[in-house]
Amino acid sequence: MLSEQRRGTYMAKSWDNRMRVMIGHTFRLPILVLFIAVATSAIAQEDPSKPTASAEQRGARGAGVLGLLPADAVSEHTLEAGATRLAYTATAGTLSLYDQTGTRTGAVFYTAYVLKGAAPDTRPVTFAFNGGPGAASAYLHLGLVGPKILDFGPDGRDGANAQLRDNPDTWLPFTDLILIDPIGTGWSRTAKPEDGSHFWGVRQDAQVLAKTIALYVNRNGRTTSPKYILGESYGGFRAVKVARALQNDQGIVVSGIIALSPLLEGALQYGSNRFALGAALQLPSLAATELERRHAFTMEALAEAERFALTDYLTGLAGPPLQGEAARTFYSRVAQIAGLPVEVVARSRGFIRDAYIKHLRAADRQVVSAYDATLAAPDPFPEADAARGDDPVLDGFTRAYGGAMAGYARNELGFKTEMTYVLLARDINGKWDWHSDGSNLQPPSAVSDIRELLALNPSFKLLVAHGVTDIVIPYAVNRYVLDHLPNVGAGERVALKLYHGGHMFYTIPSSRAAFAADAKALYGAPSQ
Repeated sequence: MLSEQRRGTYMAKSWDNRMRVMIGHTFRLPILVLFIAVATSAIAQEDPSKPTASAEQRGARGAGVLGLLPADAVSEHTLEAGATRLAYTATAGTLSLYDQTGTRTGAVFYTAYVLKGAAPDTRPVTFAFNGGPGAASAYLHLGLVGPKILDFGPDGRDGANAQLRDNPDTWLPFTDLILIDPIGTGWSRTAKPEDGSHFWGVRQDAQVLAKTIALYVNRNGRTTSPKYILGESYGGFRAVKVARALQNDQGIVVSGIIALSPLLEGALQYGSNRFALGAALQLPSLAATELERRHAFTMEALAEAERFALTDYLTGLAGPPLQGEAARTFYSRVAQIAGLPVEVVARSRGFIRDAYIKHLRAADRQVVSAYDATLAAPDPFPEADAARGDDPVLDGFTRAYGGAMAGYARNELGFKTEMTYVLLARDINGKWDWHSDGSNLQPPSAVSDIRELLALNPSFKLLVAHGVTDIVIPYAVNRYVLDHLPNVGAGERVALKLYHGGHMFYTIPSSRAAFAADAKALYGAPSQ
């Protein structure tokens, strides 16, 4: 059970070898504590009597690594978004965390974009973070919602020559934005290196981020603003947990959650190389990849693949192993839908996830990305039986978000520090306490929390967004989750939206624009 649970710790923005397990690689040392009393005291309250100090002053006090953090930087900007000219204030700064003794335990870096001239009492404010665990918010910041976008060139994959440009699809026209880097990512740090375990767990993390949001809300007079949370991958799971912590611990009720490629139900997410339902829920994403390759993608064709996945494919895997002509017909159909050689499908008796990365483009000596199976790169280990090496998306062009964020914060926002901006923190993923929320050895799940949010808050809305060719978190898994929510008056308050692309489908301009339009509708913003 523990071994299977470890499989359940592979979130997006994790480059660890546990991802290799999920996509058929060899398991090595894990990377993804129950100090609830300590964690609670560690986020007790920011000390209002301590003024913001310069880096030199903090260093003189022996503040350690936190002494490298400068004072908050506030700047004024304008942006042309479509036919609208936006004037906004940007704040790049930190919120300090203190324990019950008044000792500073950490600092959380955030970037806030607030539209000028808007009424703060009624204007929505959105708090956004990524996942991992161990990923900074630069992905959502410079990839989706912020006023600047990182352009990866005509082919969408040139990280070496990526350029920051104005974002025509920024969410700033319909919501203020607060991008938050969880402790250990970006420029968010603990006061002492050994204190990370007080923050790195499901419950601790949710409490810290809820406290961070509460500090921002209270400090900036946003108590009556409609509040939304945006989270990607594990960040989608995190968003649900933070919403519950905000309501239970801080007295703040959120209006909605936008979950992008989210982990919601670990029991369905993992084990699809052994369990029929998990395999069936992954097949539509493999089918979408093959349809895209053949330039035959339509929603109708994808719906047909979904029907096959949950009927003939599911029963074929769940029953006794097929024999003779029935087996040959079944494996041929699966091979045709997924784009794999029929002998690969037959060898695994139809459970194809572990073979997919290595064998989909084996004839071209390429491996595909788990984050977007339409993208492939030369196989650095063609002689190996299973896929090895870095992922073409996660370890490829998207790494440029880190350097771009560091330069943007320094040169345009005025936040100047010698501290390294950590885009992906390897150690956090391996140290993550998955059971601090009382789940014991069960796979991680946010479904019960979603049910509670829908039942307790009649205006609460949930938008789940997926790229159809993501096989890290296949969209059909969360379609199944949403389809099986109880009738608690959800109705139109819950929606699943699909887009071309993979886990980070927002790197495709058309998908980013479509997602922004769907998000705008969720907020109830008027059309322009």
